[in-house]
Amino acid sequence: MPKKVTKAIFPVAGLGTRFLPATKSVPKEIMTLVDRPLVQYAIDEARAAGIKEFIFVTSRGKGALEDYFDHAPQLEQELKKKGKDDLLSILKSTNMDSGEIAYIRQHKALGLGHAIWCARKLVGNEPFAVMLPDDVIASEKPCLQQMVEAYEETGGNMVAAMEVPQEKTKAYGVLDVAEDMGSMVKVKGMVEKPEPKDAPSNLAVIGRYILSPQIFKNLNSKQAGAGGEIQLTDAIAQEIDKEDGGVYGFRFRGQRFDCGSKAGFLQATVAFGLARDDLRDELEGYLQELMSTRKAAE
Repeated sequence: MPKKVTKAIFPVAGLGTRFLPATKSVPKEIMTLVDRPLVQYAIDEARAAGIKEFIFVTSRGKGALEDYFDHAPQLEQELKKKGKDDLLSILKSTNMDSGEIAYIRQHKALGLGHAIWCARKLVGNEPFAVMLPDDVIASEKPCLQQMVEAYEETGGNMVAAMEVPQEKTKAYGVLDVAEDMGSMVKVKGMVEKPEPKDAPSNLAVIGRYILSPQIFKNLNSKQAGAGGEIQLTDAIAQEIDKEDGGVYGFRFRGQRFDCGSKAGFLQATVAFGLARDDLRDELEGYLQELMSTRKAAE
């Protein structure tokens, strides 16, 4: 049986240029989806999967992200004094205990593979998860928890995968499938951002991974791949033919929102708003009214 996965890496060093000017002073990862920062969704998902140690790969200008996970004694005291126990409970749920969270800097933007490599000494010689907070997944059972349960059967390396339209393969790492077992596929190849005509399938990798520590050794060479960056996909692909593991794609159950794009962020805001009992009626009424007005105008 494989070792338990208790550590997760969160690569959050990006500049978030697609969300300028907001990200001029606010890290993209703490922009709010309804009333929780993007990164809080990833943390909650990781906790549900049994993650105990949270490693953030950051860069200059991410101080607000670090502050978000710190205790806020003055605010807590104020809420307590005013008897706002519900808000106090929500606030405390965002705190991270000392030693539970670590930050490491990626000094140069050399790609996702390099960001993961930066955390190698904090992970050590054990399997670990990687979570990209831009990918927010709405599901009954959290995506990483689904993956951890599947990984306990397979070991090796596992990537979350979803079907995408063929014309969109050039935006993703794409799997070449050796054997399709339904929710799980055995992988015989991985291609980073292929042109649609060259894509081996339309099964794309999204931002959840469970990886073996061998990945760090593969990344040591710092070989540049697609886009001139050090690609995590290339390091995972080196494990495909290994007898002691291999690579699996996992078709998770749930809906993924690409919150790294403005359209995806807006779609997630609507979906998560409609899922909330305290917001649904008012938001649904507004959307219906908006659509009626547009149809009448046409």
